[in-house]
Amino acid sequence: MVALSSFVILSTTVFVIGLIGVMIRRNFLIILYSIELMLNAANINLVAFARYTHTLTGQVVTLFVITIAAGEAAVGLAIIIVLFRRRSSTNVDQLNLMRW
Repeated sequence: MVALSSFVILSTTVFVIGLIGVMIRRNFLIILYSIELMLNAANINLVAFARYTHTLTGQVVTLFVITIAAGEAAVGLAIIIVLFRRRSSTNVDQLNLMRW
């Protein structure tokens, strides 16, 4: 049996990788993927604590988080496609949304 601390360490590592990706990268796609990593880190924590406490609450919440993440990815990719068609760039620094 895997200890709870192993899951927490894994979740923290994945979350930090996602956070660094959001803070450092300037490409919309990389930022979107990094946000997905952060949500998956939260899911790992929820499932680990649900397993540790022998309840299904964490797993049910995880299903909702996965559903919201899928919607967020679809909307985010649609926005990226529209911005790329208008500006030919996915770099966050080169986009000025106030001027079209």
